Amino acid sequence: MTSPRSPHSSAPARLIATDLDGTLLRDDKSVSERTVAALAAAEQAGIEVFFVTGRPARWMDVVSEHVHGHGLAICANGAAVVDLHAGGTFLEVRPLERPVALAVVRALRAAAPGTSFAVELTTGIHYEPQYPPFFLDPGATVATAEKLLFEETPGAAAPVLKLLAQHPELDPDAFLAVARETAGDRASFTRSSPTALIEISALGVSKASTLARCCAERGITAEEVVAFGDMPNDIEMLSWAGRGYAMGNAHPEVIAAASGRTVGNNEDGVAVVIEQLVTEALAAAGNGPAQG
Repeated sequence: MTSPRSPHSSAPARLIATDLDGTLLRDDKSVSERTVAALAAAEQAGIEVFFVTGRPARWMDVVSEHVHGHGLAICANGAAVVDLHAGGTFLEVRPLERPVALAVVRALRAAAPGTSFAVELTTGIHYEPQYPPFFLDPGATVATAEKLLFEETPGAAAPVLKLLAQHPELDPDAFLAVARETAGDRASFTRSSPTALIEISALGVSKASTLARCCAERGITAEEVVAFGDMPNDIEMLSWAGRGYAMGNAHPEVIAAASGRTVGNNEDGVAVVIEQLVTEALAAAGNGPAQG
C-alpha cells in the first residue's frame, strides 16, 4: 500500500479535476460508495468537480449520475467539453483536422509498419480491419484510415476528436516515443492504455489545456486546482494544477511528474484526498471539521 503524500501548495481548493479509468474508477469500472460520498461532499463544500478523461462522451455513463452542479466533463483528452446533464451534448470541440490526421497516418505507417488506426468522431468510432475493436460498436464503419478520413466536401463531415494508433508488437512507451519523434510537430500524442495504443489530438490539445480554459472562464487559477491521474495522458494536467496527485498504481512517469501521491484506485485514493480537502474547506469557512 502506498502512503498518501501531499503537495506543497496551500492555496484553497476551488476545483477538483479527476481522471476516471485507473483513478476515480476501481478496476471493475465502478465508483465506490466512499467516492460517491466524497464527490457529493466536495460539491456541497463549494468545490467544483470536473471529470477529465480520454473517454468519449458516449462512455460517460459510469459517472454521469455522480455529476453535480454544472454537469460538465472534459472528454477525449481535452478535445471536447460535454454537458452530462444533457445526455453528453457537445459544448466545445477542439478537432483534429482531417488533412493533419491523414499526414500523421502516413508518417506512422512509414515509421512503425504494422500500425492500425481508429478514428473517433463526435458521432462515434470507426476503425481499420486490423484494429483491435476493444469496444464493439455496431454503428462503426470498417475501412482504411485514408477512407475513414476522406471527405468529399472539406469541413462538411463530423469533427475528428482523436485518432488512435495501435501496434501489435512495440513496447507502449517506445511506440509513443517513435510517434512523437515522427510527427510531434503536427499533433499531440499521448497514451492511457497498458497496450501500445496511442491517442492523437490536435496540436496543443490536452487535458491540461482544455481544463485551463474551463478554469479561466470561472476565474479559477491553477493554484486552486487539485488534479488526479495515473497515466501519461494525465501528466500535463498534474503538472499544471497547484496540487497534482499520482495514484498509487500510476505509471512511473506520472509519479515523477506529480507533486503529490495518494493510494491506488482500488483503495479509493481520490476519495482519501477529497475528504481532506473538504475538511480544509469547512475549517476555513468556520464550520469545524467534516463529519464522517
